Amino acid sequence: MRAVLAAGLALLLAPPIAARADDLGRRVFTQIAQPSCALCHTLEAAGATGTLGPSLDELKPDKERALHVLRHGSGVMPPFADKLTPEQIEAVAAFVAKAAGGEAGSGASSR
Repeated sequence: MRAVLAAGLALLLAPPIAARADDLGRRVFTQIAQPSCALCHTLEAAGATGTLGPSLDELKPDKERALHVLRHGSGVMPPFADKLTPEQIEAVAAFVAKAAGGEAGSGASSR
């Protein structure tokens, strides 16, 4: 009985938790990161039309690729490991991968 209740509770909480993570990822992308990700990158789901960096809608990075670039930088993009919390980096990487359609691991290409 406890297992059934726990599973039901987990199902009820999963969508709000996922929505909060998406919201945090979007806020990091558009407001929290400095400079803003939206300044350089195009990402339709975030209303971003930057042209200095690659279009994330076209690049379709998966979460692992996004995490690597966020932590270590790439080309002219600086690393954000010392500017964002680990939670913020995870959230924005997941948001970008999901929004750009790369969450299945299709974003192995580099800039």
